[in-house]
Amino acid sequence: MRRIINNRPLARFLAGAGVLALILALAGNASLAGGPKVTTPTLTGFAALPAATFVPGSEPSGSLITGNTNGHRTPFADQPIQGFSGIADNGDGTFDVLSDNGYGNIANSADFLLRVQRLAPVFATGAVDVVGGINLTDSDGYVPWQLTREDRVLTGADFDVESIVKAADGTYWIGDEFGPYLLHFDRAGRLLAAPIPLDGVVAPETAARTGVPATLGSSKGFEGLAASPDGRYLYPLLEGTVTGDPAGHLRLNEFDLRTGAYTGKRYTYPLDAPHLAIGDAIAIDKHRFLIIERDNGQGPTAVVKRLYVADTRDRDRDGLMDKTLLVDLMKIANPKRLGGFGSTFTFPFQTIENVVILDERTVAVLNDNNFPFSTGRRPGVAEDNEWITIKLPRSLDPDKRVLR
Repeated sequence: MRRIINNRPLARFLAGAGVLALILALAGNASLAGGPKVTTPTLTGFAALPAATFVPGSEPSGSLITGNTNGHRTPFADQPIQGFSGIADNGDGTFDVLSDNGYGNIANSADFLLRVQRLAPVFATGAVDVVGGINLTDSDGYVPWQLTREDRVLTGADFDVESIVKAADGTYWIGDEFGPYLLHFDRAGRLLAAPIPLDGVVAPETAARTGVPATLGSSKGFEGLAASPDGRYLYPLLEGTVTGDPAGHLRLNEFDLRTGAYTGKRYTYPLDAPHLAIGDAIAIDKHRFLIIERDNGQGPTAVVKRLYVADTRDRDRDGLMDKTLLVDLMKIANPKRLGGFGSTFTFPFQTIENVVILDERTVAVLNDNNFPFSTGRRPGVAEDNEWITIKLPRSLDPDKRVLR
């Protein structure tokens, strides 16, 4: 098993200002922005974090895992750096990436510590440097029910965190699936207020705790979380259909950060088919969102892995957000054969849960590798966390504030 030591890249960063500038350039937009135009979505960067990468000196994890671990012996000596479910661009070549609830459910994730990882992709070498991170805690006791740990460090048995927005003040808003809840943390990872529920939407995990009937399927809560370009509103997107809604219709609600409450405004994102799911949602401007839509297949069974532009203006007046296909992630041109792959690059992972806009014509997409379970590249081999950048044939024309 490979461990990336947090102080290794930091030591390299401290070697000199010139080296720092170079590394941040490599990690950021070097070879991604500008350059020749393309006629089809084209791979411009590839980097990977090995599956067996752990937070050094952390606590053991994975003692409750059962089933096929694809050759990785459990329990793990440390906490794995895995399961990327949301991403925020820090603007300096580093990104804050959210690890999700751990190993897939409440029963096996009590020893997985919820964490925001700070990462820096280095596309010149194909590596991803781990430069830090913070654990999520409720040290001030805002969660009114019993947590897994007495020290109130949050675990995958407490929340299933799946989406993240970094506010202008450096605090984090995180979308959870067990409530579903909105969670607000300070820059050190401390919860700042009680979990915020969504009226009428109850996940099975909350139903089991409260006795209130569930209106949503398991693991179908806030998979996407977007912020309006002006920073006033959040838009959490459910992964599943609420009871009583048409199959395959997902609710996108508006939350006002000034009032700390939902506004009552709601939009509907239509999946291409009811068996599909979304993986992430971010804002392009005040009307348009980038949304990942996927099936549940991996490797040879992966078919639908797509990136859509969805517009709230509903120009056809059908009551649904208008969708336009932006990228088929199973058919990306790769003329430079980056990553050692062929001229057509595919992203054949079960869960693809991260998208970020790098510039007007470049997006980055990351998978959630569900360590140690998913095997999208090779049967029987736990998949890495892959980080790709894609150049688009046309500008997204994003609100300039999205790129700050």
